[in-house]
Amino acid sequence: MTTLMIQGTTSDAGKTTVVAALCRWLARQGVSVAPFKPQNMALNSAVTIDGGEIGRSTALQALACGLEPHSDMNPVLLKPQSDCGAQVILRGQVHGNMDALDYHAYKAEAMEAVMAAWRSLSERYDVIIAEGAGSPAEVNLRANDIANMGFAEAADCPVLLVGDIDRGGVFAQLVGTLALISGSEQKRTKGFIINRFRGDIGLLEPGLDWLTERTGKPVIGVLPYLHGLIVDSEDSIGTSGTSDAGALNVIVPVLPRISNHNDFDPLRLHPGVNLQFIGPDQPIPPADLIILPGSKSTRTDLDFLHSQGWAQAIRKHLRYGGKVFGICGGFQMLGKQVADPSGLEGNAGSTEGLGLLEMTTSMVAGKQLRNVQGVLNLTATDGAKAEVGFRGYEMHNGVSEGAALTRPLGRINGSNEGAMSTDGQIAGTYVHGIFDEPTACDAILRWAGLNQSGAAVDYQQHRMAQLDRLADQIEQHLDTAWLRELLNLSPIAFTPEDTRHNESFR
Repeated sequence: MTTLMIQGTTSDAGKTTVVAALCRWLARQGVSVAPFKPQNMALNSAVTIDGGEIGRSTALQALACGLEPHSDMNPVLLKPQSDCGAQVILRGQVHGNMDALDYHAYKAEAMEAVMAAWRSLSERYDVIIAEGAGSPAEVNLRANDIANMGFAEAADCPVLLVGDIDRGGVFAQLVGTLALISGSEQKRTKGFIINRFRGDIGLLEPGLDWLTERTGKPVIGVLPYLHGLIVDSEDSIGTSGTSDAGALNVIVPVLPRISNHNDFDPLRLHPGVNLQFIGPDQPIPPADLIILPGSKSTRTDLDFLHSQGWAQAIRKHLRYGGKVFGICGGFQMLGKQVADPSGLEGNAGSTEGLGLLEMTTSMVAGKQLRNVQGVLNLTATDGAKAEVGFRGYEMHNGVSEGAALTRPLGRINGSNEGAMSTDGQIAGTYVHGIFDEPTACDAILRWAGLNQSGAAVDYQQHRMAQLDRLADQIEQHLDTAWLRELLNLSPIAFTPEDTRHNESFR
């Protein structure tokens, strides 16, 4: 077994995509490979095959390997509930809520879970591609580090450092990071990858030569900036996609604790949808459909929604004939009240909902975590009825009750799922990923007023195409012979016309 860790000079340097690309590149060669992220802080998560919960980006990397996500792949997941506190998920299951200081003191115990999960994966796969978090040069977080060099030292694995040239200052990023880590950590850092390059590589090469001479570390390659790349992200919300003229206008208010915003990636790709994310202090513009997203702190985000004046805007939108759709926490907000008597998502208490659906929600211990499939029952604006299949996953503590649930959006294994208003303008679901299946996406958009069907993207196929696109960049722009040697893999015979090595980095 060999483990290679990819660390970054900053958050969003491209660690996730580089790991996904390496995983896909190896899997395409028949290598038994799995992803691993010791610690992740994100509100985008996925349900695992063993009934746990891991970061969404790690689940994408599992897909790149041709694997079902498993809780061992991301043993520590931190889901922020406030600026200073988070829910701690250990090996897929809720461990409890901690503030930052308490968690810092708990890291030594968390490290035991990290190493146990890594050893378990190592017994099942020949290569582990691990991903760091943030930067290894965050000196204030070095004590008991489990996310970056702390893990690399414990696992005794080599590290490649990724820098984002699109941000500017990439040489300072790389040299500065190397200077701020310990001597042993510098030795295990075997080389650099420069990410998101645009322009003529010839203009960059003198800097690459300088970097190698200065640090004694090789530049393994320079990965290009990939326009139009849409893959599951850890936390950053992507910009809206392009769309045709006369598209359906869809608005998503961005709540402070928005979760699983990857739900909207299929809408970003849909040519008949104009998707807009509306942030703080922005008014909600005229729209056909407003979607309330998932939330890690439903009551806190409800208060924020009211403070922004968005509740009034939603009611006005409905008076003008618009549609409203809620997902998970957003679905709970549509009811009359959200109660959290035990303080599972923050302070105990209850908060008034939007009152748009006849239901109330209570937070109860024992998170619902499951992959689901079912059938939607929707009527389009032209009166056409649609009964189509959907897939997705549930991830929530809330239990909802009320008359609205007798008018379900669909059914799962014969049981009602979600709710609709009596006038058909408002709908909600506990299912994340409900837009991923193209037929389900089309049905919901036709209910919202889109006049076309059959234009939705098969998001699973899109994910695989994007992963193959990333793996192609490894083939074309990195020194793959060097990588195979680092991973203790046998070399591949090349024909004279093979262009998978960039000669600048051999």
